[in-house]
Amino acid sequence: MPRQADPQLEKRILEAASRLRARGGEKALTMRAVAKAAGTTTPTVYERYRDRDDILRALRIQTRIELFATLRDSRSLVKACEGYLEFALDHRHAYEVLYDNFAEPPSLHEPWPSFNLLRQHLTQRLGGNPRQHTRLMLSLWSLMHGTAMLLIRGGVVDPLRTQMFHACLDAVEVIVEETARSKSRSRSGPKWPANLILGEAEESKVIHVEHGEEKSRTGARRKKHK
Repeated sequence: MPRQADPQLEKRILEAASRLRARGGEKALTMRAVAKAAGTTTPTVYERYRDRDDILRALRIQTRIELFATLRDSRSLVKACEGYLEFALDHRHAYEVLYDNFAEPPSLHEPWPSFNLLRQHLTQRLGGNPRQHTRLMLSLWSLMHGTAMLLIRGGVVDPLRTQMFHACLDAVEVIVEETARSKSRSRSGPKWPANLILGEAEESKVIHVEHGEEKSRTGARRKKHK
């Protein structure tokens, strides 16, 4: 008979993996250590996951699903941001794993449902289409992520914790309000490239320039700069 899926066991394996990685880095994340921490056997872990990278991928996907479930019913951008910060603080180990090498494959080409939901909220406030607001969404995400990591790793307790949490939400609102109010938006640096795409699974690509040649994280070679 084929092996029956055991969601609780798989959940324990992923939770054990996130704890081990948080405490000791990727070197601590061996299949044997994961099995011991999850209260199962090493062969049982191998039945479900090929290797450490497969476990980390499963953990990223599960965390994205859980985060999106938390934010799905939010009615505004600020409420969604509030839910995002709360999730990060309540699931700190899994949250840290979620954004390791987030802009590289395979993470780059996995669905980013929460990023898209937040960007959709932003689009509802500002108009246009979601891709027009990717740069602004990236800046808001950077603000939220930076706050989350400071709270997670900084040993922050009340009342400073509460002040930092709400200062982040206030900053998000101020940035969006100012963007909506200003018709001529000044920005530093070059225009956002049309072929720099985030949050769209297989369509996503991150470009970089190396030795005068433009390449993308999809592995495709681009034309040389003249």
